[in-house]
Amino acid sequence: MSFSPRAYLFDFDLTLADSSDAICFCAAAALGDMGQAVPPRERIEDSIGLTLEQTFAFLTGNQDAALAASYRTRFVAHADRVMVGMTRFYPDAVALLAELHARRIPVAIVSTKYRYRIEQILRHLDLAQLVTVIVGHEDVGRHKPDPEGLLKALDLLGVKADEALYVGDHTADQQAAAAAGTRFVGAVTGKISSAQWRERGCRAIERELGELLEMGAEG
Repeated sequence: MSFSPRAYLFDFDLTLADSSDAICFCAAAALGDMGQAVPPRERIEDSIGLTLEQTFAFLTGNQDAALAASYRTRFVAHADRVMVGMTRFYPDAVALLAELHARRIPVAIVSTKYRYRIEQILRHLDLAQLVTVIVGHEDVGRHKPDPEGLLKALDLLGVKADEALYVGDHTADQQAAAAAGTRFVGAVTGKISSAQWRERGCRAIERELGELLEMGAEG
């Protein structure tokens, strides 16, 4: 059965863009400021997609809320200096967003990253006009895998959940889409391969995001 999405929703980090160098730098710097041990880069990369408070617990094993808040403040301070300049948009993501814009199909970004930071990055790369709605960390009370962010984006777009497609690289993205009632496609620019997505019962990108246009036509 043919399915033509009325809107496309995307995660940000490791789906549309690669901020991993900046994230790893900021995490290491924030932990160092606090006198905490800095884990290997691979461990920090595994935290991408978590909130900053969750990241602190993930990297240190410490659940102290005050320390997590301090980590968040220090991470953001470092990110203010380097995040925009160190973020690289995937070329196929730019091409897809431009094509969707040309077709007048709305696009939303739903991320645990702060909305203002995503806006800064989009302006810096002259891509802001390609995105209709952004729902970031500061816009919701419950983060993925809770569907609140997706549902808010759908409401802002005026699109029903079953009329949209959500693309993300993390299992939390898959879980949020399922909870929202939105079709999901797994991105392969994170830690999960197309074969691993299929093992989870999901459709997946094989090589580049432009494949989404054919997927929509196929249903």
